[in-house]
This record gives sequence, C-alpha cells and structure tokens, in this order.
Amino acid sequence: MTSVPGTFRIVSEEEQALRLKLERLTTKDHGPVFGKCEKIPAHTLQKAKDELNETPEKQELAIKELQDLVKERADGREEICKAVAEKVNGKDSAFFLRFIRARKFDVNRAYDLLKGYVNFRQQYPELFENLTPEAVRSTIEAGYPGILSSRDKYGRVVLLFNIENWDYEEITFDEILRAYCVILERLLENEETQINGFCIVENFKGFTVQQASGIKPSELKKMVDMLQDSFPARFKAVYFIHQPWYFTTTYNVVKPFLKNKLLERVFVHGDELESFYKEIDADILPADFGGNLPKYNGKDTAEKLFGPRMDGEDTAL
Repeated sequence: MTSVPGTFRIVSEEEQALRLKLERLTTKDHGPVFGKCEKIPAHTLQKAKDELNETPEKQELAIKELQDLVKERADGREEICKAVAEKVNGKDSAFFLRFIRARKFDVNRAYDLLKGYVNFRQQYPELFENLTPEAVRSTIEAGYPGILSSRDKYGRVVLLFNIENWDYEEITFDEILRAYCVILERLLENEETQINGFCIVENFKGFTVQQASGIKPSELKKMVDMLQDSFPARFKAVYFIHQPWYFTTTYNVVKPFLKNKLLERVFVHGDELESFYKEIDADILPADFGGNLPKYNGKDTAEKLFGPRMDGEDTAL
C-alpha cells in the first residue's frame, strides 16, 4: 500500500499473530530441508513480506522486470552481460525468483547477483568441470560438508564442517567447494531455504598446525568468493567452535576478503558454547558437534540429496 502522510495501514490480527509466531519459533515450525517445498508456512510468508518486501503481486512484476533487464543489458558491450543472457536462456520464473529474493526484491541488485553467479563460474571453471551429483557424492558421504536434516529455529539450513579428520591430500579443497556448489544448487530449489537462508557451523576441534599451513590463501579466497555474491543464497551466520589459538592466523588471511555484512555474521565461540547453543539447538546437532544426536552420517545425507547409490557405483574419493 502506498504510504500517505498522516495515514497508516491497519495490521490485521492474523498478521500480528504471525509476527508474534516469528518471535517464538522452534525447530519444529519448519518444513523439510531436502526436496522441494510443498507449501510455504504462513509465518515464513510473513517473514518474506517483512524482510524481503515480497508479495505475490511483486513476484510477478519483479520476475518480468529482471527478465527484461537481462535482455536489455545483453545488447550492450559488456561480455559478462551477454554471458548472463546465455546462462539464463530457457530458465523458468522460479530460477529468477531465487535471485530476487536473495536481494530483497531490488531488481538491479538481483541482476548484479546474476552477474556474480556467472562470473564465479568463469573465474573458477575448475570447480564446474563435469560437475554432477556422482562427481561429488563421495565427498559428501565423507561429511565435507555436512547438512543437518532439521532446520534451526529460524528455518535456516545448517551446513557443517568438521575439520578434525580432514586429510586435504585425500579430499582436496576444490573437491569440497565442488560439493558445496552442488549442495547449494540443489537445496536452493526449496522456497523455504530461499527465504530463510543458511548458516554454517565450523568445528575446528583437532585443527592441526599442518592443516593450517596446508591451506593456501588463494583457496580461502575462492571459498569466500563462493559465499559472497556468487549464489542466490542468504548466508545468515558462520559459527566457529573449538578453534585453537593458531586458528587466528588462518582467520586473519580470510578477513580481508570478507565484506562487512558477512564479517558481522561471523561468530567465534571457542570452547564457550552457551551462546552458540542458544542459536543452534543441541537437539538438532550430532554428537561430534556437541549435540544430542548420534554422530553425523554423510552417507544418509547423500541418499537424501541424490537417492540411493546405484549398484556398482564408484565409492572411491
């Protein structure tokens, strides 16, 4: 509704109730992580309206505006704009809506995100060569990264990374990033995830000096580039737990690459986890992340993502 000086919009009782619900959410108030969203919960639709400026009417208009902008910019001189038009050719409205939601219905910013999405693929082609579920399944089965099967109380998908047993010679940094790329594409098909976003829990217990020295700054930059302006994903928080003192050296390499918005969403907890558990309920966390569930099982996650492994399918990393 248009704002007119001296007037106000009457908020319905239903809307007030949904906003109250948003302040008291639990992990049981959200739909499944895996698969498409059959129906967006009413409180999540209210969140989309309040946080993303979304309404059904705006959806249709914004999608058309973004599609027109792609065509208009493709006629210019920038090669990246031509590449964007080529990449989105044949994509349905749902694809464009992901980018619009990720930029709160600001169509120009959504177009910039589309450019970032295409540019990331041009900048790091090695991450996308022969990128199929089969190519990353073994990495995901090994738990790099992990995905909780329950959303957190805010409705976010929780991604896990447990560094303790990671052998970077057996599973390379690029292989992990390739797995992230497949996971993000797959999970972003879900509309609840588009609205509520992701958070990442990085468990640095057992992080060795050898691991710290083995990670190249260029690899860390590639990871940050993936998290910033390269996917239509809302990364709402990154939590570090159980990090040793020399973790600071690795983190200081990453910090210059982080934009202020993401930097403000990084939380370093160490071994004091009281505030962490207020954000991520121990009842949805596996035992190896200090939670009350059994140890994380990457094979179960891969099956939820891709279905059962076919007989004779290669299981080697």
